[in-house]
Amino acid sequence: MSDYDNAIFRLATAQEAEPEDYTGEDGLLYCGSCRQPKEAYFTEGKNLFGRDRHPKECDCQRKRRETQEAADKERKHRDTVEELKRRGFSNAAMRQWTFDNDNGKCPQMDKALFYAANWEEMKAENIGYLLWGKVGTGKSYFAGCIANALMEREISVCMTNFALILNDLAASYKGRNEYIDRLCRFPLLILDDFGMERGTEYGLEQVYNVVDSRYRSRKPLIVTTNLTLEELQHPEDTAHSRIYDRLLEMCCPVFFTGENIRKTTAQGKMERLKGLMNGKESL
Repeated sequence: MSDYDNAIFRLATAQEAEPEDYTGEDGLLYCGSCRQPKEAYFTEGKNLFGRDRHPKECDCQRKRRETQEAADKERKHRDTVEELKRRGFSNAAMRQWTFDNDNGKCPQMDKALFYAANWEEMKAENIGYLLWGKVGTGKSYFAGCIANALMEREISVCMTNFALILNDLAASYKGRNEYIDRLCRFPLLILDDFGMERGTEYGLEQVYNVVDSRYRSRKPLIVTTNLTLEELQHPEDTAHSRIYDRLLEMCCPVFFTGENIRKTTAQGKMERLKGLMNGKESL
């Protein structure tokens, strides 16, 4: 807005003087709290609606405005992040898979921190991860930490699995290409539990279509799998070979060497139950 428009706006939104406000020796209204002027004179010879002055923010008003603007900005940010997580996660539990909630038992977690911190380079270079290793070693949690960290920065991520993708494709046969295109529009796509989907001819064809489309979009892909690197490098047939070749070209392998976290958790619960039962028996 021009200075004139700004002056009109200030006059239209001017607040009445507070009881503690006072008039200074220069004839302007001053704030009784911060002792700063709440008015300013127009340049010499100018006036508006017969007034030679216009409202001005004192320090108190400025601080209140900045506080309100910061609160509005934070609320808008939280709403955006909430929407990204609602659309991006196939399971609500994934929202809790964050760096803050990490128990420190995954030796590879530093690679997740590096990926999230260097996301712009990962995106520009189209670098993904192929997370492989035994069941329960934290691969999915690792990927979820990256997803949550990026969403907190208002970067759109989709974390899903091929079982859900195949079900969606079967339910929307006519919109198959549009569905796959939508997956490719996410800056980062995470495919969890790769290799657990149905091994039918139709299933493999759709898996290839998704992976190949992502490859052609030149956007990063993160995959978690219980398959070994040996199995990925030496597939059993051509149908699997063309899928695995794409993945190995797009994604850097990361081997998970940690203990089975699920098994350890289950054992801990069993020991806790035994302790509770023994305590009851001693009463």
